[in-house]
Amino acid sequence: PLQIASLLLIFFFFYIFNFTLRKTLMDSRWATTELAWTTFPESGWEEVSGYDDSMSPIRTYQVCNVRQPNQNNWLRTDFIPRKGVLRVYVELKFSVRDCASIPNIPGSCKETFNLFYYESEGDVATDTNPLWRENPYVKVDTIAPDESFSLLEAGRINTKVRSFGPLSKAGFYLAFQDLGACMSLISVRVFFKKCSTTIANFAVFPETATGAEATSLVIAPGACVTNAMEVSVPLKLYCNGDGEWMVPVGSCTCVAGFEPSADDTQCQACFPGTFKSKFGEGSSNICPCQSGFYRADSDPPDSDCTTIPSAPRNVISSVNETSLSLEWEEPEDTGGRSDLVYNVVCKKCLQDRSPCTRCDDNVDIAPRRLGLGLRQRKVVVRNLQAHTRYSFEVQAVNGVSGKNPTSPSYSTVNITTNQAAPSAVPTVHLMRSTSDTLSLSWLPPEKPNGVILDYEIKYHERGQVMSHTVTAQHSSAKVEGLRAATPYVVQVRARTVAGYGRYSNPMDFSTSLHSDPQKSVQDQLPLIVGSASAGLVVIVAMVVIAVVFSPGVKVYIDPFTYEDPNDAVHEFAKEIDISCVKIEEVIGAGEFGEVCRGRLKQASRREMVVAIKTLKAGYTERQRRDFLAEASIMGQFDHPNVIRLEGVLTRSCPVLIITEFMENGALDSFLRLNDGRFTMTQLVGMLRGIASGMKYLSDMNYVHRDLAARNILVNSNLVCKVSDFGLSRFLDDTSADPTYTSSLGGKIPIRWTAPEAIAFRKFTSASDVWSYGIVMWEVVSYGERPYWDMSNQDVMTAVEQDYRLPPPMDCPMVLHQLMLECWMKERNLRPKFSRIVSTLDKLLRNAASLKVVTSSYSGDLLRLGGTLPGHNRKSPDSSQEIVRQQMSQTLPIRV
Repeated sequence: PLQIASLLLIFFFFYIFNFTLRKTLMDSRWATTELAWTTFPESGWEEVSGYDDSMSPIRTYQVCNVRQPNQNNWLRTDFIPRKGVLRVYVELKFSVRDCASIPNIPGSCKETFNLFYYESEGDVATDTNPLWRENPYVKVDTIAPDESFSLLEAGRINTKVRSFGPLSKAGFYLAFQDLGACMSLISVRVFFKKCSTTIANFAVFPETATGAEATSLVIAPGACVTNAMEVSVPLKLYCNGDGEWMVPVGSCTCVAGFEPSADDTQCQACFPGTFKSKFGEGSSNICPCQSGFYRADSDPPDSDCTTIPSAPRNVISSVNETSLSLEWEEPEDTGGRSDLVYNVVCKKCLQDRSPCTRCDDNVDIAPRRLGLGLRQRKVVVRNLQAHTRYSFEVQAVNGVSGKNPTSPSYSTVNITTNQAAPSAVPTVHLMRSTSDTLSLSWLPPEKPNGVILDYEIKYHERGQVMSHTVTAQHSSAKVEGLRAATPYVVQVRARTVAGYGRYSNPMDFSTSLHSDPQKSVQDQLPLIVGSASAGLVVIVAMVVIAVVFSPGVKVYIDPFTYEDPNDAVHEFAKEIDISCVKIEEVIGAGEFGEVCRGRLKQASRREMVVAIKTLKAGYTERQRRDFLAEASIMGQFDHPNVIRLEGVLTRSCPVLIITEFMENGALDSFLRLNDGRFTMTQLVGMLRGIASGMKYLSDMNYVHRDLAARNILVNSNLVCKVSDFGLSRFLDDTSADPTYTSSLGGKIPIRWTAPEAIAFRKFTSASDVWSYGIVMWEVVSYGERPYWDMSNQDVMTAVEQDYRLPPPMDCPMVLHQLMLECWMKERNLRPKFSRIVSTLDKLLRNAASLKVVTSSYSGDLLRLGGTLPGHNRKSPDSSQEIVRQQMSQTLPIRV
């Protein structure tokens, strides 16, 4: 009877605690009277009676002062004791009114609110203490709804859960800050997670609260159940951050004369007619399997015992750009069974040494038999990301694999994908034809997947087999030496460092019967120029020919030349309807507000991931003008190495700018995360893309003024694009960004700016070339800070005295020489962007030139005409002191 009572007690506690993984500290729905939480100011949050999502009456708070700008409304709960837990969770149920559905409101309307907490050793808060501001409160998160509602729809209830910790004081308050939303806070529930009392391996483990972090593991000691004894010690389980038990260590087993119950939670006396020879074995009238051998659930009781298979042998991988083929041989030991199958598990590995994670759903493994396993020993994996490390497990599984705690047996292969070849070139167009030439043009591939080195044009006479090819550096070419009045079939394909892409669709073009009269005019131009009596005719003819032969010449138009900035926005940017845009998460902060990731779905176009820049609440009219000016600038550009503007939302609140989404973010931080991972050819390819984008901007007479690696964005195919247009010109002396330092006439980034731009505010394409040289140094040094921790004043002094940055570690000599040319003091001696692009193209075609590196990186500045004494890279302070001492002695020799 005593044993039965003990077992019943264990079952009772197991049943009770198994369903209390979460324990509530506070729930506003429990209130039977007014909550009476503290508000500030009195005109802000208001307590009202309402209903929860199950239509039960509750007390709620609401606020809707959207017609009044500069809102800052606070709501604070009563004191909540933490009861010894280290991390708490807050479940919020709320509804938010769609700002676009509220007529005649100012631009301060928001659809988010902020969640804070304040720790205290007791209930000491008053109407004025702590102060109503972010410090001393601690911000948890900005809360945004999944769905907002309009005037014509019923209120939609959103549920969000946030957590914070570690907590150290006796309790805390929650606070909610409204900055101009129309919303209702329906309920607030505060709880913590715990692992309930449980039985594992015939050991009882007590209730255990989770740790201070969501990733914490808390150890709980165990004790054997009645009639069981320890087999291995210590007995412990780990309680994870979600209130789940994991990784049992140690075990107990039933003593002689007792066997496991049907649910393996207790040890019961053996039934009559069964036996148990020693402890640890269950009583049976069937011959038991030896350790490590099993019968499957579908096997008859008298069948042979079998074991798990060994790992697959000789796994062979073959990478083709972003695809992979895997082959393997069967295991040496099949476990004595005939039901052997295989599974292939894909894991994506980041570069920050964090554990590999399962691949995204878009990765295609063929063939795939979910839940059934593969019989054949070969798969093809597609849709992998370029330049990404993956780990593949090839598992061998049979009918008893699930009975072994270490199964399945597997072999692992690690691979890194290559650069993908470019996609096909779109349709080829005929611009002009003569009796022996075809002038062609085409758009770059939709997915270049890297820097395009050149194009190959293949052509042949219609009906003929033999074809000819020519190459072109740009997206246009003239094919010469053709037969008159003859139809030709033409195709074009692009080439990157990964190889050639697919050809465009064949196009039929014909040469003309007679020569081009315009060409005759061109041939006779020197004679016309030589005739002094026809000077006026020459001028007119040259103007006409310039118009004919230079179509599409585009010049940048400064949006600030427009009397009304809205006119510039609507001329250069497309207005997008708010219903087409969905904001998913905040990914950063910009000069004017938050930067978010979202999706854009427009009619007749597939849905795409986009970056969304928002204009923060409480903006001035000047801030709105400057914010939209960036869109007016971007909207004039169309180049594969310049960030693409998708459109703007000027008629909604908040005002939004939509651009293409760049998966790898800013170039400087991306390089620091991937230090040493890329080949020099890949780095030069990135630099070539940046230079190509800047050549395009320079040809349009646009001066960037703030070219730096932080203002270059990188997509998943390592394509670099110039971004952040015009932001530096809008910075005033109130900006807190230390990158931009006050100078005569405003703030500029000293380390990236040419001397004449610092001294005289003389910004030109030549000053952009100087900045490009600094970007080259940032790329080759994998995002190191230019001039290290020297002050801006020391940088200006050093540059004025002809000191320049040294070559980074393993920097090819030709690249550092190009940097020094970009840093020539006389701006007219600096190379044009067109020559920089041409130089980098030659380096990419002749990779051997990149193998000649300069002397080791010293961390010291270089004086034109000589170098400073070398020092170790890890001690820049000493080298900078030598620079200062050297500069304080004699004036340097000018070159």
